[in-house]
This record gives sequence, C-alpha cells and structure tokens, in this order.
Amino acid sequence: MLMPAKVKHRKVFRGKRRGIATKGNILSFGDYGLQSLENCWLTARQIEAGRIAINRFIKRGGKLWIRVFPAKPVSKKPVEVRMGKGKGDPEFWVDVIKRGRILYELEGVSEDVAKEAIRLAQAKMPIKTRFISRHQA
Repeated sequence: MLMPAKVKHRKVFRGKRRGIATKGNILSFGDYGLQSLENCWLTARQIEAGRIAINRFIKRGGKLWIRVFPAKPVSKKPVEVRMGKGKGDPEFWVDVIKRGRILYELEGVSEDVAKEAIRLAQAKMPIKTRFISRHQA
C-alpha cells in the first residue's frame, strides 16, 4: 500500500474537495492517460487496484506512471464509542483528487492496448474518468 514514510502532522483537517486541478492536469510523461472528471478522495487501495489492473493487461509491454500519491491521513473513531474524547486514530490514506487531474500515464503500447488497460482501471475508480492521449490534445 502507498503511504508516506514520515509526516509532519499525524492527523489533519478534512478540507474541501471543490475546484479544478491546476497542477498535474496535462500529460507529462506518457502518451496516454486517465483523467478524472470529478472531485474525490482516492484511497491507497483504489490507486493500487488501478495500477494492478493496468499492469496485468499490458504484461510488461509498456511503462506506467502513477501521478497521484496518498499523503492525507483519514481518521476514524472505533465502532460504538461515545462522542468526545478527541479525534480517532488514522485509519487509511487518501489523495485529494480534483477535476482534470491525471491519475495514470502509459507509454510504449499501442492505442488499442492502452484504451483497454485504462478501461480496466476506470472500473476500479469511484469517480467518472476519461481516456486521453497526447495526439488528441
């Protein structure tokens, strides 16, 4: 699972998920990519599931870049615990995804293979996404 090795603050505020991505919204490394069309929190498990789906399909045929990293801890209180007594312990890690953010990039495969690999990864995502290519832009 992806998670930071060390963080400055163990617990953070929830924050806002609105707005559009100003960074990480264009293809930088590969020829094909998966772009988000909604805002969300993407968990480390969801990022890993998408990575595995792409890698299984391309079978070491190309190169994959993961453009997101879960650096925000999400805390939860245990089940059946009364209100108060402070904030719960960190349970899992997420990355705040804004509309337009590139999640994965692919290179070294044909467009048909890339489309199918990205389609498999789209099924693992909790939001609407789209396939983009460098030639298209």
